[in-house]
Parts: sequence; structure tokens; C-alpha cells
Amino acid sequence: MNATSIGEILFDIYPSHKKLGGAPLNFIYHTRKITGSGNIVSRVGKDVLGTKAISEIKKQEIPTAYIQIDDIHPTGVANIEINEDKEPDFSIDTERAYDFIESNDETEELINYETDVLYFGTLSQRNHKSRETIQSFFKRGGKYFCDVNLRQNFYNQEIIRRSIETADIVKVNYNELRILNDLMLGGDYKTEKAAFELMEQFEISLLAVTRGKDGATLFENGKRNDFTPKQSEIVDTTGAGDAFSSVLCIGFMRGWELPQLNKNANEFALEICKVDGALPKADRIYEELIALTNGY
Repeated sequence: MNATSIGEILFDIYPSHKKLGGAPLNFIYHTRKITGSGNIVSRVGKDVLGTKAISEIKKQEIPTAYIQIDDIHPTGVANIEINEDKEPDFSIDTERAYDFIESNDETEELINYETDVLYFGTLSQRNHKSRETIQSFFKRGGKYFCDVNLRQNFYNQEIIRRSIETADIVKVNYNELRILNDLMLGGDYKTEKAAFELMEQFEISLLAVTRGKDGATLFENGKRNDFTPKQSEIVDTTGAGDAFSSVLCIGFMRGWELPQLNKNANEFALEICKVDGALPKADRIYEELIALTNGY
């Protein structure tokens, strides 16, 4: 499986430190650790944070050939406060480099010839330039994974509609599904009803509804599967959804059965909650998934 992610690279700025992140980077980081392949299309500033981002990404042996350098706009940042439930509250700065991702011959070739599944979100479509670029890659063949991340006021009905009508896989949290119900469907909200109506209307193959510590519900081919992981000591839930997405995508592409897919994705997300930040320092966290993936 050759996955490509497109969208934001940014630094999560905590009160005492900063960590490299952004959902598309977190997703492809995990995906490469598990499968050994994957690329990211993004843009960073020609500044200290941009240089640091490129350096750290190279250290992790993630290709940087498709990461553009912006001479005008600074590298993305998200200011984070961890609340009492160990969940992050985000304040995301605007007019950042990842808002101005461009299409070029290299990215066209990557998407057209070297990508089995394209991962994208809604946050990186908040600005017209990156939105035009991302949406220009829709309907190119292969599979599409839309991670609906409705941050602040950085979305609208048209962005959501274009995104989910393109996607084979859609991931939302339970609050976002309610918003999608209000914007796209209308009527009274019930999780299962909204899920299946969205899947039918927009021809979605797999819909994941995450519920934080309560796990997730997956919907596929008229079936529903619920999984709640065992409770554990939580350090920081930042990036847990991206970890979930990476395993969800890998399992979908490999044809895992719904119960196993849900279990694996949830348990890996829980492991990420046990470390500080979105990306673990030690690779041993991936060993079980690597063995499992190679076994399919």
C-alpha cells in the first residue's frame, strides 16, 4: 500500500515545549512505520520552525521532496492547552505556509502514479489556495480517506460536501457527526441513522465515528461494530485520532474484517495516548502492528 497524505505540517505549541505534528504528518509517520512506505505533500515556511520541521522529518526517513518551502508565509503552529481530561484544546493560527500548497509536476506524478490511497482533511482546505490544490487531486482513481477535523471556524458546508463525496473512508468524532447531520442531512440526530444516511447519499464505503476514551463505532456494508478499549493511564490524547486513522486506513486497504479493524485501530490509538505528544520516540510501539500487517 502506497499512501500519500496532503495538508498541514505544523508545530503543536504547549505551554512548556513544542512538538512537530499536524494530522497529515502524524498519519504518514505511523503509516510508514507500519508499512515502510508513504509520502506527504505539504508546505512550511522559510523560517526557524520550517528548517526544524524538515530536519526532524528527514531524521524519521520520511521523504521531504514534496514539502514546499514558502518564502512569505510562516510555518504552521497550533497553540495547545491540555484540559483536565488530558484532551487538547487547540488555537490554530491562520495564513500559514500549509494554506498555500501548490500543485506541480512532481505532486501530479506522485498522485497519479504512486498513490493507492490519498489521505486529506478539512482543516488544510480552509484557504482557497490549498483547497484548490487538494480538490484538484480528487477523482484520480485509487482510494480516498477524509479525516473530518472541524476546528474553530475553518470549515463550511461546501468543503465538507466536496470532501465526503470524494472519500471512500471517512473519519469523524461524535460531535462532528452531529454537525454533519445538521449541515448535510437535517432532521433529528441519531448516530446510526446519520451514519447510514451519509454513507448512502455520498457513497462512503467505511465510516468511523470516534468517541474518545469510549472507543469507536465503524459502519461498513450495512454493518455496525462498536469497540471500547480497556481503560489505561492517559498522558496526552494529542494525535490519537491520527494514529487511529493510520491503522484504519491500512486495515481497510488490506481487507481486515470490521471487528479486527476497530480493535487494532483503537488499541494503537490508546498506545499513543500513553506518550507525550502525537509521535512516539520508541519504535517498539509498532512491532505488533508490523507483524500483524505482514501476516495479511
